[in-house]
Amino acid sequence: MTTYPLDPELAAVVPMLPRADTSDLEGARAEMLVGINAALEEVDATGVDVFDVVAPGPEGAPDVLLRGYRPQGVEGPLPVIYDIHGGGFMLGSVEFDHGVNVALARELGAAVFSVEYRLAPENPYPAGLEDAYAGLVHLTKNAAEFGMDPARIALFGISAGGGIAAGLALLARDRGGPAIVFQYLGIPELDDRLDTPSMRDFTDTPLWNRPNAIISWDAYLGSGVPGGPDVPVYAAPARATTEQLAGLPPAYISVMEFDPLRDEGIDYARALLAAGVSVELHLFPGTFHGSAMVAHAEVSQRDAAEAVAVLRRALR
Repeated sequence: MTTYPLDPELAAVVPMLPRADTSDLEGARAEMLVGINAALEEVDATGVDVFDVVAPGPEGAPDVLLRGYRPQGVEGPLPVIYDIHGGGFMLGSVEFDHGVNVALARELGAAVFSVEYRLAPENPYPAGLEDAYAGLVHLTKNAAEFGMDPARIALFGISAGGGIAAGLALLARDRGGPAIVFQYLGIPELDDRLDTPSMRDFTDTPLWNRPNAIISWDAYLGSGVPGGPDVPVYAAPARATTEQLAGLPPAYISVMEFDPLRDEGIDYARALLAAGVSVELHLFPGTFHGSAMVAHAEVSQRDAAEAVAVLRRALR
């Protein structure tokens, strides 16, 4: 692996990180499951009710599971954070963000719902996006039952989840669906064309790199489709024109310095700004894709604190 000038607290942990080789998808899924199970044992959900909701799936598709989080002792109707987990479109589950979602519910006094969308390559685009849309529609149609305020919904997505969240913002607007007041796009996976400088350069960065990105987009769109002329903006929001981006809700975008996804996140922020959409962009120095997993690092703590701060401001 090429040596990158990483933040010292992060660099010390890199040798202990999972290999994250998506060319062995079964192995990567098993490795992630071990990590998730270990992380779940450390989560203290005191003060937060955790429950499941089953939403009708897209037409002809299975029902969609939503994992809900509601802070105890907080009067509703509550603002909503709609979480879409990451995992390169191929990995992960609602368990993946469990600790984060408990913390968000507790710290923000908000209801949090995480969607269990179908994964690629078994279920390629638009399955995951349509599941996310179906879950969001169900929540807003039954807002009173869930004690939530349908006028205060923020999307929250990290990595591939950030890409799906960006696509969901576009889709909900174009279908006249649920109103979204904010989109939090953390290290988002947005561009199937794989042609930014960071994507070309970072071929061996920790946790995520160009080879993984190639596999990810082939799984999501189908082999041979990425980079072609017919990829819709809902699948790859980086392809959206200024006109297509106009009227979207305000956004926060984070990018990591040594992440192949860095430049597409920066470019998307610039494109949103050009379309008249309010955007806050933050590049965290010395970081890599997924370095927030190293929770004790000061830069990771700043990232986490900023997520709470921007969501609190967006939902107040």
